Amino acid sequence: MAAFIPIFILFILFFINIPICFALMGSSLFFFAFIDTSMDLDLIMQNFIRSAESFPLLAIPFFIMAGSIMNYSGISKRLMSMAEVLTGHMIGGLAQINIVLSVLMAGISGSANADAAMQCKILVPEMVKRGYSKEFSGAITAASSIVSPIIPPGIVLIIYALLSNVSVTKMFIAGYIPGLIISIGLMITVYLISKKRNYKPIRAKKASFKEIFKQLRESIWALIMPFVIILGMRIGMFTPTEAGAMAVVITTLIGIFIYKELELKRIKDILRETVLGTSSVMFIIIAANVFGAYLSWERIPYKITEILLNFSNSPNMLLLLINLLLLFVGMFIDGGAAMIILAPLLIPAATKLGIDPLHLGIVMVVNIMIGGITPPFGSMMFLTCSLLKVKIQDFIKEIIPFLITLLIILLFLTYVPKIVLFLPNFLI
Repeated sequence: MAAFIPIFILFILFFINIPICFALMGSSLFFFAFIDTSMDLDLIMQNFIRSAESFPLLAIPFFIMAGSIMNYSGISKRLMSMAEVLTGHMIGGLAQINIVLSVLMAGISGSANADAAMQCKILVPEMVKRGYSKEFSGAITAASSIVSPIIPPGIVLIIYALLSNVSVTKMFIAGYIPGLIISIGLMITVYLISKKRNYKPIRAKKASFKEIFKQLRESIWALIMPFVIILGMRIGMFTPTEAGAMAVVITTLIGIFIYKELELKRIKDILRETVLGTSSVMFIIIAANVFGAYLSWERIPYKITEILLNFSNSPNMLLLLINLLLLFVGMFIDGGAAMIILAPLLIPAATKLGIDPLHLGIVMVVNIMIGGITPPFGSMMFLTCSLLKVKIQDFIKEIIPFLITLLIILLFLTYVPKIVLFLPNFLI
């Protein structure tokens, strides 16, 4: 039982309102300082520092900076205008725009936290102004943000591909259909809630083809950027991390020379937002890695996985148990850290029972992302509530319908693998 004390400490620290990064660090350090003292604390601090020295993690500040530049360069405004033309006539128009904007942003940010932070800044204030409750606005922002890591170039997709020796290209292609299905499911949920609460559309009627074409011409540079980034990665011009740097360069050039809205005096604001956004996200990721070191030291994920394999030799039952495990872990640990810890343990067991590793990868990513908006410690939940000054208990009430929708979609993706494998098998 002593091995599980840090988990109980984590809960206690959370319930007394200690920030999640400090709760993760505090519980981990307590374990290594007082329970298992065989590892020197200096090594723990080295692990803390070393976990930040990761080349793939460099993509985070780049994509956060690209998102910030988009806000000042007019790109986000044009993406939002395009989303408005496409979905503004629907019931719950701004909430629908929130979802479509996440889909459009997915090819640029690749980060759920970056997407949620951006929409909290540029879209939620407008939603509140139009009569949507701040809690509902936060819930749909967090729920729609999970699309960003699923539609390429999600960082978690790359991490899984590297851990499982699956083609990164196949992993990217496999993410498109699940990402779109999730988006459609969320839009249906928004429609039902908005109809009940009488959230009005922001357009009186559906946009004409002429209006759509006009807006498309205006937004084409904003829309073409994700394709440039993905194509560059597809043909090997740059790595995912370098793609983040390219996103910064492209957004800057578009903002200065095409839309002509990016002013040099905004550089200070962009750098400040990048540093603040990166520091908060990275501190959580680093703390999650240190907590992951405790889990690995005590072989807790291995013990849990061993229990799962002993429980059943049925692929369907194993997938159900994996879902339950990942949903649970995703509530506590950042997506990338959870993937690094669990993927090497789950992949051998799954492949042994005939489960396609590509299918398992998408199931794992969707699971972990759902965990990110689930209490008690979902990272997107904390980020959204922190930025919008929303109480977590109020957020939880609003997120429940979206969680139900996402869990239903997860079951379809889990037990109908052709949904995930159709495009990779067709195109490659």
